[in-house]
Amino acid sequence: MLTRDFDFDLPESAIAQEPAARGASRLLVLDAEGAARHRQVGDLPELLEPGDLVVVNDTRVIPARLLGHRRLPDGSTGGRVEILLVERIAEREWQALTRPGKKTRPGSKILLDGGLEAEVLALLPGDGRHHVRFSTALEPHLETIGHVPLPPYIKRSDRLEDRERYQTVFAREPGAIAAPTAGLHLTTEILARLAARGIEVASVTLHVGIGTFKPVTAELVHEHVMESERWELPAATAEALQRTRARGGRIVAIGTTVVRTLESAARANGLTAGTGRTELFITPGFEFQAVDVLFTNFHLPCSTLLMLVSAFAGRERVLAAYREAIAGGYRFYSYGDAMVVEKRHQGL
Repeated sequence: MLTRDFDFDLPESAIAQEPAARGASRLLVLDAEGAARHRQVGDLPELLEPGDLVVVNDTRVIPARLLGHRRLPDGSTGGRVEILLVERIAEREWQALTRPGKKTRPGSKILLDGGLEAEVLALLPGDGRHHVRFSTALEPHLETIGHVPLPPYIKRSDRLEDRERYQTVFAREPGAIAAPTAGLHLTTEILARLAARGIEVASVTLHVGIGTFKPVTAELVHEHVMESERWELPAATAEALQRTRARGGRIVAIGTTVVRTLESAARANGLTAGTGRTELFITPGFEFQAVDVLFTNFHLPCSTLLMLVSAFAGRERVLAAYREAIAGGYRFYSYGDAMVVEKRHQGL
């Protein structure tokens, strides 16, 4: 399978730079036969059936983008530096990406906005991330000095309102450096209407990491290596999954992160409660064991997320839906519109 098989032409104007009102985005629906229907995200409760189970990702985005200046040997400050936190190693130590990377070699010191200091300890093998030690534990200071890590295709600086809008209404567990963006569409009112229709809602946790921004550069799809991400399947959710299967209901994943969590858990422990790390790369031909319906945003060309959706619903079917969405003025990526699709049972 070639990476270019998942390419498509997307006008830059289709990339959403601002979010719509939560719950008001457009929704492209592909039913089991592949016919497209144009609805609103607020219609989701009526598109599902009593007895279904909606599973959301309750990870919470941390203000993972830090700004500062290089501290020069004479104590003065140099050029601007940006640090993107990737994963905590110890109380004061993190894996992080720095920019400009060539100016932040091991031994470099950075004075952050807000007065904290950071020192680059080592360049880690792989994708250019650094081992960085801070002058104090970061967590109590992130809300003050950190910035929302908006994706690079949003061509503006983060604003105060992004702290709320780039967060789901059910975000609970801090640890993500990117939002599970399908969940951004749901409101407390939509969740209440799901419950009123007899549709359960349960949560898992997958802390979205730097892999969500990592492009697929390999010519052959199978040569791409996924970033490892932490997940948790709580006992209450495991019980809800079992009840749903027993009554013949469907499992509805709100976003690709939920798909990866449930399918990883299915392979690790049969959807019983547990935690783990996953590097699961879902491409066409994958045998889904847990998820029946997927609610998701529109994704980048040649991305692992588009490959996952193509595995779930059929590559040609998905790319045709994307072409229809572009022609119809749908908005793409994190702050864009959404689609909902049933699992395809055969073929690509």
